[in-house]
Amino acid sequence: MRVLGIDPGLTRCGVGVIEGDPGRPPRLLLADVVRTASDADIGQRLADLERSLVQYVAEYRPDAIAVERVFARRDVSTIIGTAQASGVVLLVGTRAGLQVAQHTPSEVKAAITGNGRADKAQVGQMVMRILKLDAPPKPADAADAVALAVCHLWRAPAIARIRQAQVRRELVQAQAAARARAANRRKLA
Repeated sequence: MRVLGIDPGLTRCGVGVIEGDPGRPPRLLLADVVRTASDADIGQRLADLERSLVQYVAEYRPDAIAVERVFARRDVSTIIGTAQASGVVLLVGTRAGLQVAQHTPSEVKAAITGNGRADKAQVGQMVMRILKLDAPPKPADAADAVALAVCHLWRAPAIARIRQAQVRRELVQAQAAARARAANRRKLA
């Protein structure tokens, strides 16, 4: 499975691509950052980000995209830009027909280090070990994107099983409701 991890940001958007199979260590294909000019029009910045992400999707052909779930911060202008960049990621992934999964920072930290409150240095060290790298990916935004991709690679099978169980449960509930409606119709007839 090939996963494109994205740490959304308007000025710096981290991008990481990894590939891995169950039982084998994943390998790093890309760690990069998409930058947009902070003095440019917001619409142009989002269009530039979209264009770059479309190119990454076309070049690396991921099976899924993992993006950091936007959460509340004190700096409202930062969260707005992050949310806008995240929206572009969701749009690019959906248009490409890809599953786009959102993971919180604590989910990523827990998946990578076993501790949902790990600091960036701990996450970087574990990513380095997991991917058998000589040093953590740089810059920090790219390292975060790679960590998101690893998190999703490891969590995707469990997420798929949960979705399958939900679909089965909904099917059983729909069948039970249909049987109940049929029984009521027979009683009324």
